[in-house]
Amino acid sequence: MTSQERIAFKTGLKQAGKLLIAERIAMAKSAIDNAQEAANSEGKSSAGDKYETGRAMGHLEKNMYARQQAENIKELARLQEVNTDAIYTTAQSGAFVRCAEQAFFIGAGLGKQLIDGQPVFFLSPYTPLAKLLLDKKTGDSFLFNKKETVILEIY
Repeated sequence: MTSQERIAFKTGLKQAGKLLIAERIAMAKSAIDNAQEAANSEGKSSAGDKYETGRAMGHLEKNMYARQQAENIKELARLQEVNTDAIYTTAQSGAFVRCAEQAFFIGAGLGKQLIDGQPVFFLSPYTPLAKLLLDKKTGDSFLFNKKETVILEIY
């Protein structure tokens, strides 16, 4: 793979991550709207406590989704700052790390995603695994899932 192809691949990973986060933000927005609507439509009954409890539960649900939305917005901002236009020789933010049995993209914490039919672990630079990989080079090894793992390539 040429340097340009590697950069294009990483840019594609970043774009896929941005789309996933945007989707999560939209789902949280929809859930917030639904929770607000449910809280607003809770009818007053002869049992006033039930009405208040229903409204309170709706507001708690709305707040939970609002926190999720805020976290996703922060994650999107962090991912947008990731530089995928460089070829790295050490594991760092913006690097793609390929090992024998798994591959990692350090940029956003989105977990395991299928990209072109291949599993790629999207790691936030702040996760313990990303910190473990930090500054490792091709040929270095680390412990992953209780198994010694060797880095085959980084770019």
